Amino acid sequence: MKRTLRQRLLVTLAATLVAAAFGLLAGYWIGRTIALRLTVRELGHDATGIIGESEMFARDAHAALDAMNASPYPYCSEEDMESLHNLLYHSHFLIEIGRIRDNKIACSTTLGRKHLPSTELPKPDSIGTDGVKVYRDIPFFRLPNVVVIALQMGDSYLVMFPYINSLREPIPANINIFRTARGQPPPPTGGSAQPSWQRLTRDGDFRIGNILYSTRCSSLSIDNICMTASLSVSEALQVKHRELKVFIVFGGLSGGLFGFLVALLYRRNRSLENQLRRAIRKDKLRMAYQPIVDLASGEIVGAEALARWTDEEGFAVGPDVFVKIAEERGFVGEITRLAVRHTLRDFAETLRAHAAFRISINVAAADLGDPRFLPMLEQSLDQAGVSAASVVIEITESSTALHLVAMEAIRHLRRLGHGVHIDDFGTGYSSLSYLHDLSVDAIKIDRSFTRAIGTEAVTVSILPQILAMAKTLHLQVIVEGIETSQQAAYFSGGAKSILGQGWLFGHPVPPEEFLRLLAASEQLRPQGSIEQAAIYIADGI
Repeated sequence: MKRTLRQRLLVTLAATLVAAAFGLLAGYWIGRTIALRLTVRELGHDATGIIGESEMFARDAHAALDAMNASPYPYCSEEDMESLHNLLYHSHFLIEIGRIRDNKIACSTTLGRKHLPSTELPKPDSIGTDGVKVYRDIPFFRLPNVVVIALQMGDSYLVMFPYINSLREPIPANINIFRTARGQPPPPTGGSAQPSWQRLTRDGDFRIGNILYSTRCSSLSIDNICMTASLSVSEALQVKHRELKVFIVFGGLSGGLFGFLVALLYRRNRSLENQLRRAIRKDKLRMAYQPIVDLASGEIVGAEALARWTDEEGFAVGPDVFVKIAEERGFVGEITRLAVRHTLRDFAETLRAHAAFRISINVAAADLGDPRFLPMLEQSLDQAGVSAASVVIEITESSTALHLVAMEAIRHLRRLGHGVHIDDFGTGYSSLSYLHDLSVDAIKIDRSFTRAIGTEAVTVSILPQILAMAKTLHLQVIVEGIETSQQAAYFSGGAKSILGQGWLFGHPVPPEEFLRLLAASEQLRPQGSIEQAAIYIADGI
């Protein structure tokens, strides 16, 4: 089925858009994965920062407890209370310090010695390996919306904030912070949640449902806590929306580019060169044959074999295009071999039955220097049982630019019995001496000269000189591109018979159609004018 340029563009556009869509999805997936990983890393950074601050405060608290326990003053004496007040005053994180006796507060820098609670201290939340007891949220010192931590060592205690975030940037408002005791998870909540919550008491990054968690635990026994920073997936993607957009856009562009390149590679694979190679390999080229007539009698005396090709999209490609491609890419010899094989297959019987009939095959310049060409031609003729004289070899005038190669090849062809014609004569290199050296049998006058007949073009004045030169060298003349009776009459009055070829006598046709035309021409044998001959031939078609 034929495809128009618009259809091919639409196919390319569709492939690009589909690949771009997949690229967008891939970009979103990759961007989402990276955004979540970055978020977990930042959550871990926040938790690590808080743990670092907490450990710093724990060290300071431990040093304060050591100083309190090393006091030379009797516990809760005036001197002792003054030293405790002095210690609290110079601290940035302590909110209360005091002494304990019999598991009760004996004196306090904020409660004094008269307004002390009579109840005993609750059971500590945890006890470090160094004997430091940790209390969380003691009722005596509870503050609104703040969870405080109390540490006890010996008979001394102090109360502090768990962290004050003074050394780092503020944590984003949408990030939640959980504080748990390492190794001591909260009481069971039932269901399947307990194993997940136990992970909040050890280092690690994980995800529960739609929530991201990053837990960091203190390495100090005096600060036996873990910090967990958490954030929902949707909030994480909102925070990383710029990065996500970059990956989506990049994915879309990459996918689109990939699709476009794939389409181009596909098109390249379907390029004329590759299609032509496949057509040759699969024997998809066909041959058409255009009659060559004697302009004096109108009799068909031969035919030119012309290669024809329709590409994979149903478009007919002219030989001036695909033969040139094959010449430039170095495989024109394959077309020549195909032409010889097809022509002999189509006309072997006719050539054996009509000794005067000639079939012309075009040969490229590269074939003249190909050592495989002449053996191939001889072998093909032997297998078909056709004499070399029945097959004329046509070479373009530009092919003779390779003077020495052309001369040797032409001599060899003529020794074998082939007639050699110069095609498209007048468009390039030939001169009188040049033609003499080449020793060809005929020249084919290019159609550009034929079209000039009846006009004032400069090329018309050259025609008599070409005909005179051919007469001097005893060369047969074949005129290409004859489309009108006026053009045919111009060449038909000479003393030496001139052959003609063109639409006036017939278009290139398949072999079976040409053979019907040849049979009709032989039966009719027009003896009148060129006009009558053309009519007979047209009727035969």
